[in-house]
Amino acid sequence: MGRYLRPLLRGTTYTRLLHLWVPLLLQSVWMFIDMSKPWVPALLLVPVGLIPGVRTGEGVQARLLLLPGEADPGFSVSPSANRRDRLRTVLWLEVRMVLGAAVGYSCVWLPVTALVLADLARGHVPDGIPVLDAVTPHWWYALLAPLPLLVLYGVVVGLGELVTVAARALLGPSAAERLAALEERTEQLLERNRVARELHDSIGHALTVAVVQAGAARAAGDAEFTGRALAAIEDTGRAALADLERVLGVLRESERPVSARPTLAEADGLLESARASGAKVDAEVTGPLETVPGPVSREGYRILQEALTNVLRHAGDVPVRVRVGVAGGRLSLEVRNPLPARTPCPGRGSGLRGIRERAALLGGHASTGPDAGDWQVRAELPLS
Repeated sequence: MGRYLRPLLRGTTYTRLLHLWVPLLLQSVWMFIDMSKPWVPALLLVPVGLIPGVRTGEGVQARLLLLPGEADPGFSVSPSANRRDRLRTVLWLEVRMVLGAAVGYSCVWLPVTALVLADLARGHVPDGIPVLDAVTPHWWYALLAPLPLLVLYGVVVGLGELVTVAARALLGPSAAERLAALEERTEQLLERNRVARELHDSIGHALTVAVVQAGAARAAGDAEFTGRALAAIEDTGRAALADLERVLGVLRESERPVSARPTLAEADGLLESARASGAKVDAEVTGPLETVPGPVSREGYRILQEALTNVLRHAGDVPVRVRVGVAGGRLSLEVRNPLPARTPCPGRGSGLRGIRERAALLGGHASTGPDAGDWQVRAELPLS
């Protein structure tokens, strides 16, 4: 029993009732003008619904009154963008008018009917009430008196649910709005993944260099070498802090474009950082590197950075061959190093996945793994 009476305790029931009563204001004003043509307000709603801004107002009302407090009620608050949206708005206004008339009629005549039935039970014959003014008074009419109120309860709750369903169907986002929302959500997810890769590559590289340099300085016991190691740690730390500040700026201001990301033109600093950490880097760059588009150059830098970080982390001070070439409309990156004799430190492989993801996002491909006794990271990125 409590489940059936629960809607009486919900504020949504009464806000929906208020939403259905609003169209009656227009109908009531018109009835003072010409009661012989009650259909005129419904006719006037047709040109009104064709106004683009009306859809916004109806969407706002639906959010406030039909599903108050819900974060995503499913009602569009954008103006009508095309003919389909305008026709849906017109149909919504007509449906709202019809349902409002039904609930208004019920809210007036069903309570009146309950009072008339109570009067009949007391022996009073109603005057001017069709059908009921011709019946004979009897006490058993008292048993029927609550029935109109139960019907009224069902009508208010039922029409409230019905108008909410109709609003979702007619005021819900159009296909274009749903597509735009999906694209926006996809862009947000891509941006989050990109930021995660940025942090992994830049901060992971800096920490790896710092750990390797600190370990080498402690083992060397040479003041001059220790000074160079500390300088390298300082430079790498500053670069990592700059990267971190930029990425945090992107997170704070989602609409601000990403800028100042390093490109392959700054790869010399990356190679020197690896050399300072003990790796014997043999680098060769061929082709017009300055013709590489910005996005490709930035992702190529990150791929090279992650490959060198993995060398320092898992192989240590080993010979590393780096080849960067631009030819045939493609950017080629290759990093090779001997496989370490010792077992590499366990990891989750997120760096290697990041390399493959970066290449795939640009329409290229990347491969990582052992090759002829070496560990190889190879990427091919299209320039267009």
